[in-house]
Amino acid sequence: MREDELSGAEGEERAAERAARRVRVTRRGLLIGGLALAALGGGALFVRQLRHSGGPVGAWMPLRPIAAPAPPATLSPAVEAPGLDTCMTIWAHADDDIIFANPELGEGIAAGATVRAVYVTAGDAGKGLDYALEREAGIRAAYDLMRGATGEWDERQLTLLSGARVTRFVPADEPRLSITVLRLPDGGLDGKGFLATGGAGLTQLINGEVDVLAPVDGGPVYDLPRLTATLAELLSAAEPRRVSTNVPHESAFARGDHPDHSCVGSLVRASAPVVGLAPEAMSYYLGYPSQDQPVNVTGTALDAKVEVYRTYAADDPVVRCAEASTCLAQPGFGEWLRRTYPMNEAELRLS
Repeated sequence: MREDELSGAEGEERAAERAARRVRVTRRGLLIGGLALAALGGGALFVRQLRHSGGPVGAWMPLRPIAAPAPPATLSPAVEAPGLDTCMTIWAHADDDIIFANPELGEGIAAGATVRAVYVTAGDAGKGLDYALEREAGIRAAYDLMRGATGEWDERQLTLLSGARVTRFVPADEPRLSITVLRLPDGGLDGKGFLATGGAGLTQLINGEVDVLAPVDGGPVYDLPRLTATLAELLSAAEPRRVSTNVPHESAFARGDHPDHSCVGSLVRASAPVVGLAPEAMSYYLGYPSQDQPVNVTGTALDAKVEVYRTYAADDPVVRCAEASTCLAQPGFGEWLRRTYPMNEAELRLS
């Protein structure tokens, strides 16, 4: 509902806002409350809270150093045919790449690059597998738009050398692209997980507060060694020239980012060297804090980026936006869409 449509409820809403100020509810508290409501099916309430919050801010939590895994001992079932200028992209959630790593991602796909995308969490927000599958459908639609074709995606489950079971999607007519999902539980903005998935996520797994995480699709559980071994195995199987991922927790630029983003960046940074990937091959994309940087995506590049996001969002009921202008008006999301900031190892300002 737009502000100019609130005439009948305007007084009531203003009173509610005054009451909220009296009890000193912070913007971050409003957002986390909105996310909790969204987890119970209150997607519209979540969006309303976003409009008053100025965009998401992730909690900062200490994270233990992550031990590097052993390299895969034999050929993985995840091996795919090598292609032109292969790029591996590994993200926390199914939309991180199109928000933070576009227009570079779309330009690479349009130029014929081979792209192997991996999403570590289900991005489920405690809402269950059905919501995770909606997000996965959205990212496949976004990839269809970037590749300029539509058609069936073949789906199959792979049991890896690590013991993990992952799901892989490949366009039937274009095997240079693939999407692999691990479907681990979303850790939430506060990094504490959701009640529906045991109140735990990547932060608790890395810090040893839980021994295992169970994927939301009922697959075999992951302990930390299995998770790092899985990422190393997928990296080895893809044989990429370049790897893109979230900014790691060790970076000063991780402050205020989603905890899942920081965890995945650190997991990839720990796993990539064991399969021979040099620091020069890595690009770490700034997440939520990119909104504090100058705008650097404009014009036709911005139009294309927003259309990819809008296509994804059509399948995600929490952030659905019918028009480009509506997408750009979403606090946080609109700012991120106008920016993209890849960083190399030397630019991370590591602690």
